[in-house]
Amino acid sequence: MVASGLINGIANFAINAGANPKSTLLSIMVVIGSSLFTFLAILVGWNTAKEFNGTPVLGAIMGMILFNPALANLTIYGEALTPGRGGLFGVIFAAWLITLIEKQVRKGVPNSLDIIITPLISLLIVGLLSLYAIQPLFGVFTDAITNGIQSILTIGGVVAGALLSGFFLPLVMVGLHQGLTPIHLDLIHQFGYTSLLPVLAMAGAGQVGAAIAVYVKTKNKKLRNNIKGGLPVGFLGIGEPLLYGVTLPLGRPFITACIGAAFGGAFQAVMHTGALGIGVSGLSLIPLIAQNKYVYYFIGLIIAYAAGFILTYLFGYNEKMAENIK
Repeated sequence: MVASGLINGIANFAINAGANPKSTLLSIMVVIGSSLFTFLAILVGWNTAKEFNGTPVLGAIMGMILFNPALANLTIYGEALTPGRGGLFGVIFAAWLITLIEKQVRKGVPNSLDIIITPLISLLIVGLLSLYAIQPLFGVFTDAITNGIQSILTIGGVVAGALLSGFFLPLVMVGLHQGLTPIHLDLIHQFGYTSLLPVLAMAGAGQVGAAIAVYVKTKNKKLRNNIKGGLPVGFLGIGEPLLYGVTLPLGRPFITACIGAAFGGAFQAVMHTGALGIGVSGLSLIPLIAQNKYVYYFIGLIIAYAAGFILTYLFGYNEKMAENIK
């Protein structure tokens, strides 16, 4: 996903810089970079079914059904269906449901007919349920989430951006940030970009600033080595090395990093910065910024770097904190 996002971003950056979007090379890069996101629902369905001990290919088919372009030609409840409505949440639910149905059907089917009858019945039942119930229900659900996020960032502005970015590092700490991937993709599907990602990306920037401040102040060799090893990838948006090796073990720098991130997130929310893809963060996200707002995004990064540094340098670190870093 990271590789696809970067390729997509490079192609987008080149087009915005004036390159011919119809050139063969750029067209190839767009195809390579966008293919994962175009067919991600299939992979999500496959992995969901596999996770719940079902047949992976049946889960993959649910992703194909819910994102099939032919849905636009179907009318249910008096309205034309929209391919992809309900997003990855709908795919996850449908793939989970088909694993349950598959297991129940298999109990009543002779082994000699299992390979034909079980997938046939399971697919018919869940396929119909997907179009008549799952997609409409999850369409309402994802619309509420995406419209709600857009409204929060638009109306809440500075406060919303600060809170979202300021509390994102704790989510990363427990691994819950991965659960936001379907939301980002639904935002991109509905609006063409995710305005949430640039705001949340400031969490990593605040942490980079905090780590630099600790590096400047500390004489602890182990801690300095941890920071030197984590900063390069931290600038590129991979924050775990600094999180688990520096800010979290020290305690207070984790808090000042979150506050520093809030300054950058507030700026991104006010500037309405969006991203055309996901999978990257930090400086790596620059090529994916929508509407040519590269400078605004970069300024937000600088703000988060600076705020994280200043707060940590003044209030977030003393050498006694490094006593347990050996």
